[in-house]
Amino acid sequence: MSTSITNSTTRYGWAAIVLHWLIALIFIGQFGLGFVMVRLTSQRTAFELIQLHKSLGFLLLGLVILRIAWRLGNAVPAPPRSVGPFERRTAPLAHFALYAFQLALPLSGWALVSVSMLEIPSMPFNLFVMPNLPLAESDAAESFWAAAHWYLAYAGIALVALHALAALRHHFWLKDTVLKRMITPSSDRGTE
Repeated sequence: MSTSITNSTTRYGWAAIVLHWLIALIFIGQFGLGFVMVRLTSQRTAFELIQLHKSLGFLLLGLVILRIAWRLGNAVPAPPRSVGPFERRTAPLAHFALYAFQLALPLSGWALVSVSMLEIPSMPFNLFVMPNLPLAESDAAESFWAAAHWYLAYAGIALVALHALAALRHHFWLKDTVLKRMITPSSDRGTE
């Protein structure tokens, strides 16, 4: 039985699975990288890590936009019967919040570098210069966006942790297919 790139009514396809795990890896990695880079004493290493952080942030933004477009154009597998009414109502809200944070966090970082008085160009993976957002440079704006980026990062990682705990609850406690279907892709016939 071959697997499908698209979703079925019961499972996610390869595209959704790859995007989900790639975004998760980059999102969590970005949190760790951001945590480390602002605590380094070596300015050279900190600068290099900041440039990597910006590059990964732009990549994350692009992947999240692609993931949202893919989700809008694909079927969303129905929750298994083990999922109760409360969870059926709140799960879409949790997913919406995850997407919102995954968009807002890199956008706030882009805003931060755009308003910075240092005027250091952003060059994702040293391939091209990413233009700044049309925002006025100022110390006050830089402080605002730095704080927004920080708060969004911690709120976002808390939301990701909650999402992971919910998936583990489904897998180990409820013993349903919620986590399995984000690991094993759908078949061409749409059966589990």
